[in-house]
Amino acid sequence: MTHPFDSSNDAGREEFSERRRPVKKRRGRKVLIAVAVVVALVAVVAGGYLFNLARTFDSGTSKIDQAFPEESTRPKKTDTAMNILVMGSDSRGATESDAAGGTPTNQRADTLMLMHIPADRKNIYTMSIMRDLWVDIPGHGEAKINSALALGGTPLMVQTIESIFQQRIDHVAMIDFEGFKGLTDALGGVTVNIKVPFTSTALPGQSFAPGQHTFNGTEALAFVRERHAYADGDYQRVRNQQEFLRAIIKKSIAGQTLSNPITINNMVGAVSPFVTVDKSLDSGAVAGLGLELKDIRVQNTFMFTLPTGGIGTSTDGQSIVLTDPNAIHDISAAMASDTLGEYVAANKFENGN
Repeated sequence: MTHPFDSSNDAGREEFSERRRPVKKRRGRKVLIAVAVVVALVAVVAGGYLFNLARTFDSGTSKIDQAFPEESTRPKKTDTAMNILVMGSDSRGATESDAAGGTPTNQRADTLMLMHIPADRKNIYTMSIMRDLWVDIPGHGEAKINSALALGGTPLMVQTIESIFQQRIDHVAMIDFEGFKGLTDALGGVTVNIKVPFTSTALPGQSFAPGQHTFNGTEALAFVRERHAYADGDYQRVRNQQEFLRAIIKKSIAGQTLSNPITINNMVGAVSPFVTVDKSLDSGAVAGLGLELKDIRVQNTFMFTLPTGGIGTSTDGQSIVLTDPNAIHDISAAMASDTLGEYVAANKFENGN
């Protein structure tokens, strides 16, 4: 009896090979099917997660139907750099709804930040604007810049910023400080470098020395609100808010945060109820921008305050912050030419390190 592999039995060898081929094909088919199932499962899970995340953002945030002024009054639209106006306040309710809708209200912006993202999307520049800056409010004469929100809602605030810098605002976000509390807790605490010691007026008897402090939500909220404890009031509060945002960015884009879907979902869920955005800044727009900024790290974020001309008094006796026309001119020109990075470097403003 000959063995199928015996060289003298070619027919037996061919018959054996023919019997094995279907087994190999079936095994290969099973492997491919298994891989396809795994890929499909991952896609379904990821897709479902992203869908739920988008739904959380869209359902949680409030939308501003009328965020911008009449088109004829605005700088021309560009498809290069992006400017986002961020307004922070200590209250959210009927007055904010009025402000968002474009009607006069008693709501004022406690915090103003203009975020500039260059065309190459390699850096993010966030400029704080002092809320008592004395400027021309279109149609209302000179007043503190934060009063634009009270006089004409979000559209007038946008128009005021656009008229000062001659740059178009692409998106608007209004954030209640309460959102900082939930965001901090969702991240499991945020470590902030306190540069100026203070005794909190919001947390009686609690003092904070210079150095690294890991804040919980309540402490973080007290930190970004505090101004009465400082000799220069709002100036230090603005610096503290910038420091807090640096810490938030550092914690948010850390590997252990980005790789944890639960943490990300908690972050979005915690902050979205305290955010009001223009209707074009939906989850799709945010996701698209996030993809463009995927390489951003802490060292690519820069925060500074619009230089001013110091403190003064208005003709009606108000304590105001005077503008620095040269600084406004230089920053406007830098934004127009997409060279704000050069201005920031020349003035040695800090990045997020």
